[in-house]
Formats: sequence, structure tokens, C-alpha cells
Amino acid sequence: MNLQDTTTLHNGVKMPWFGLGVFKVEEGPELVNAVKSAIKNGYRSIDTAAIYGNEEGVGTGIKEGIKEAGISREELFVTSKVWNSDLGYESTLSAFETSLAKLDLEYLDLYLIHWPVEGKYKDAWRALETLYKQGRVKAIGVSNFQIHHLEDLMKDAEIKPMINQVEYHPRLTQKELQVFCKENGIQLEAWSPLMQGELLDNERLQEIAAKYNKSVAQIILRWDLQNGVVTIPKSTKEHRIIENADVFDFELTSDDMATIDGLNQNLRVGPDPDNFDF
Repeated sequence: MNLQDTTTLHNGVKMPWFGLGVFKVEEGPELVNAVKSAIKNGYRSIDTAAIYGNEEGVGTGIKEGIKEAGISREELFVTSKVWNSDLGYESTLSAFETSLAKLDLEYLDLYLIHWPVEGKYKDAWRALETLYKQGRVKAIGVSNFQIHHLEDLMKDAEIKPMINQVEYHPRLTQKELQVFCKENGIQLEAWSPLMQGELLDNERLQEIAAKYNKSVAQIILRWDLQNGVVTIPKSTKEHRIIENADVFDFELTSDDMATIDGLNQNLRVGPDPDNFDF
């Protein structure tokens, strides 16, 4: 496995296992440089969202990054997400156009519904299906959907989601959701894989890291990949961007995988998808 290895989504589109997330990275040179650094160092997947307020900087980073790396736009996999206030058929179509314009791209590789807002996500999903059929986006999916949300969506959906991007880390292993997604051909993707840094001083993880001569972050990201979960760690520092991706030259034993699974406490750092008010 290497940094450019892909998983094949249920519609045949190939998505890199590993990418760069830019949550909470503000517009400006730091953001542009992070995206450029990631591309220069072999990353081929960049994940943003309308609510992050940084799509323009991401677009600039992509444009400069592919030029410097001498690759084509087609070699990159770019994700954005529609925000809650824009969920609805016409409003989602319009939000997509806004995101595309800010990113200055002709198409997106993946477009997601950011949160399962009751009574709104089905109309939004119809809009995503329309965009998909028009070829404006290569794959469509959801984010923060629990099993019951997915079941509800798929009752009326013509196309089932290709991705479900959720909070996923050793304190929140989401085993039941993962099994459900696997059975339905939906690829699970992790946001906040490092639990916003909260796991880096965990003793069990430090012991495992020492054994492989890797950092705790690398151990967690490797655990994601071995569990078949796409992951998009966020960093703005080049050395960290490089370090995060240095997870393809070792393999965790099944015992170590089980130890990490055992850290689960169903603990979230982000909002609960069954109980949010934004």
C-alpha cells in the first residue's frame, strides 16, 4: 500500500485511502501552503466544506499545487460538503454552484451532505443525485449519518451513498455503523481521526508506537487504514503532513489492532448526529 492507493467506491470511482482535511484552517497563506505541501508530498485527496469558509484558499492551493507537482486536475480527488442551512433541492443545487465557483473547479470528485438535518436531507439527496447524473460530481455521499439516517435515506433514494464520513477514532470505533456500511457497499471515512490531538498522550498508544518506532498519530492512522476506513488527518505544518502520511511501511499485528479497538468508549469530540441544533 502507498499514499496514492485507492479504494473503489460502489460506482467504480477510485478514491484515495488517505487525504488532507482542512477543518478550522482559515483563509490565507497558511492554508494555501498546506494544500500545496500535501500535493507536493504525494497526497491526492483534499477535503473541505462550505462551512469551513476556506474553499477559495483550497482552490488556490490546488491550482498552484498541481502546477508545481506537474500533475493534472484528474489525478486529484476533491471533496466538499453542503451546509445545513442550504439543505433542500434548489438550495443544495445552488450551494454546489457556489462551492464549485469558490474552488474554481469544473467538477467535484465527492459532494457530501454535511449533517442529517431532519426533514431536509432527502430533498438535498435528490439534488446530489441530479448533480451526479449530470456528471458535475463523480461520487456523492453523506457525513455524520447514523444507521437509522442511512436506512431512512435509502428508502427513497435512487442512488445509494458512496461514502459516509463520520467521527471515527480509537475512542469512537463505530463498529455497528461500519458493519452496516460494509453490508450496503458504503465506504466509511474518518473525520477527526486523531480526536483533535486528545489521544496523543494515551499510554497504551504510546507503548504500541514505541514498539513500531512510529508516532502515536501514525499508529492511529494505520489502524484506520487496516480497518478499511478512509482517513483525512488535518495539519498545516509540512513536517506533520509528511509524518502523517508515513504509515505505509509497517503493519499492526492483530493483537495491537484489538488493543486499539479496546480503547473505545463511544466518546465524541464533535456533536452527536442524533442531537444537534445547528
